[in-house]
Amino acid sequence: MPTLLLAGCNRHQSALAPFGVEAASTRSLTIVLLIGAVVIAVSMSLLIRHAIRTPGDRLTHDGGMRLVLWAGGVLPTILLFGLLVASLPSMRPEPLAAEDLRIKVEGEQFWWRVITAPGPDQLVSANEIRLPVGRTVALELAGGDVIHSFWIPGLAGKMDMIPGRINTLVVRATKPGRYRGVCTEFCGLSHALMAFDVVAMEASAFDAWLIAQRAPAVAAAAQPGATLFGRYGCNGCHAIRGRADAASAIGPDLSRYGDRHTLAAGILPMTTANTAAFIRHPEKTKPGVRMPAFGQMPEADAVAIATYLQGLK
Repeated sequence: MPTLLLAGCNRHQSALAPFGVEAASTRSLTIVLLIGAVVIAVSMSLLIRHAIRTPGDRLTHDGGMRLVLWAGGVLPTILLFGLLVASLPSMRPEPLAAEDLRIKVEGEQFWWRVITAPGPDQLVSANEIRLPVGRTVALELAGGDVIHSFWIPGLAGKMDMIPGRINTLVVRATKPGRYRGVCTEFCGLSHALMAFDVVAMEASAFDAWLIAQRAPAVAAAAQPGATLFGRYGCNGCHAIRGRADAASAIGPDLSRYGDRHTLAAGILPMTTANTAAFIRHPEKTKPGVRMPAFGQMPEADAVAIATYLQGLK
């Protein structure tokens, strides 16, 4: 049991290791509440100990109403008002300007569609969100099929993703690094296998990354995997920027696939073997996933397609 508890003590996905303004406010409020809980618990323990050890003939009810009034009325009122004042900053959203970056995130079963700067020059990706440190960003959240719930523990609070409606979460990252987000609303068989990577970058690095990402993905067109990608119909669901026959928006966008650190929505390390195995039997990793299985595909073909995809950088 201690080992299991310690396994959760990492900074990769923790609300107690914030890298955003809102999460930092929430942690501060949590610390205040914990200190208050400890003070109350110790005080009650001392009062109970005193009552047990004091002989019955020495106990008195004199002044009891005064104690009830102060301990049960005045003191809680002061404490609750103080907590209200302390919690107000975390309840107030970051101010948002018209020129601030917007990122649209759509929850799907069981992956995430990410559209950076929605519009004519939008950048479509999947399962990875990149944020500039120090800048205010509006995350426009929607459900593509069923209700999901979006949560990046170290960045901000949770928010539901509802089909047909956009909920906006305003965030501001404060330190660079690679973090993790999850879905916190049961959405199907592979709900627990629906995560995503969050990369907070220095503002200048983010600007350079955004410019580079808008260019067509580069890979050797002569690779066998490039031909097999079309022959097996992968382009019927997946888009690759710069490839005219791969422009579908049904499944995850695979442009710059080779730059990602994980696959299957944050579940598996990005390797050729894992990619090839997922192509042939996606349901083994994610029960209920809509991607069809290619069990009859020769392993060599799956490896060739995986090699081609990992070359898209």
